[in-house]
Amino acid sequence: MTTLENDYLRVSIRPKGAELTSIVHKPTDIEHLWQADPSVWGWHAPNLFPVVGGCLNNQLLIDGKTYPIERHGFARQSLFDTTESTTNHAIFSLRSSEETRVHFPYTFEFQILYELDGPRLTITYRLVNEDEQPIFFSVGAHPAFAVPFESGENYEDYFIEFEQVEPLETHMLSSAGYFTGETKPVPTVEVNTSERRLALTKHLFDDDALVFKNLVARRVTIRSDKHNHALSVEYPAFPYLGVWAKPSAPFVCIEPWLGCADSEGEPKPIQQKEAIQQVEPGRVFEAAFWIDVS
Repeated sequence: MTTLENDYLRVSIRPKGAELTSIVHKPTDIEHLWQADPSVWGWHAPNLFPVVGGCLNNQLLIDGKTYPIERHGFARQSLFDTTESTTNHAIFSLRSSEETRVHFPYTFEFQILYELDGPRLTITYRLVNEDEQPIFFSVGAHPAFAVPFESGENYEDYFIEFEQVEPLETHMLSSAGYFTGETKPVPTVEVNTSERRLALTKHLFDDDALVFKNLVARRVTIRSDKHNHALSVEYPAFPYLGVWAKPSAPFVCIEPWLGCADSEGEPKPIQQKEAIQQVEPGRVFEAAFWIDVS
């Protein structure tokens, strides 16, 4: 286990999946990350690579061949090497191998960087293309934040605040986890001309995740009606956002994505998948998001 710490935050990351397991706000001693109760949902903050969501038939179609791939990819189940570690900075690395090429036939190094700066944790995804051809991939985050923050509060005391006042429309998923092509408006409360709230309720996610593909907002904040303590996720490089929880579970996931699940229908070659990313031979892809606690 790797621990990063400053005056504001104490963060722990495990080698499996290079997954965050704890974000403690030291001034209040509040643990902000869901603690992975296996009877509810046994993850803290899985990193999604080389796919986000599910692929039709659990397969990737690459250069005319099919490769088995599980939902959200193999990185979250893989053991990363810790290549750098200081009190406020760590780099984790997953290199391609015979095992990864069974699922994803490219030569690469996938790095995840964590860095503390005051009350902010920066998480950076970096893909180094060590192949002789372009690599097509998706990448995303899936952190689950414990709600409520404090004892004596209720889940319904909390809401998600969007930085822009805009209509919210979720893209519907089938029971198998594929997009159906249907959309549905998400009811929110417009507090004023610059603030829109999505109330957290135990049944908000009865129909699976809320998936926003057209958001202008690049920052959302989890807040309570009872106090000013808040947690924000800022994701300038990620055009898609998932918001999810197990129905009635005491957490909410804020998920910035570069990629998404397949839509119902016929499988497409990887380069035609929705929101697919590409990095050329010898080049490096990089995208970061931030978690701020205040």
